[in-house]
Amino acid sequence: MDDREQYEKGMLVRRAVLGDAHVERSLQNRNPFNEEFQDLITRYAWGEIWTRPGLSRHARSLIVIATTVALNRTEEFRLHVRAALNNGVTREEIKEVLLQTAVYCGVPAANTAFHTAQAVFAEMDNGK
Repeated sequence: MDDREQYEKGMLVRRAVLGDAHVERSLQNRNPFNEEFQDLITRYAWGEIWTRPGLSRHARSLIVIATTVALNRTEEFRLHVRAALNNGVTREEIKEVLLQTAVYCGVPAANTAFHTAQAVFAEMDNGK
């Protein structure tokens, strides 16, 4: 598969997981400085990794939630909490992942994640 095909495949998954609105915003924010990076993440993160058959999108979402907590990447965590719900992950499953991150990533990291996830849920419940 060539780079263009990988990009198109990745874009389909990226839109399905993150939603069209988020992807459109990221595409509108492309510029000469970041456009190669946007192309790279679409081809490799979304087109190569998220399309692999070895794990479901559900499982991949849980992994991304845990890793973004571990790395203290709150902006990505917020994005992927929403994406996880698109992939069929429940709030209860997100809670369980966050409880586990308290043990393996530290209580402060999990505390921040719990607060952030609650804020995301509240936004979604209010139609935002």
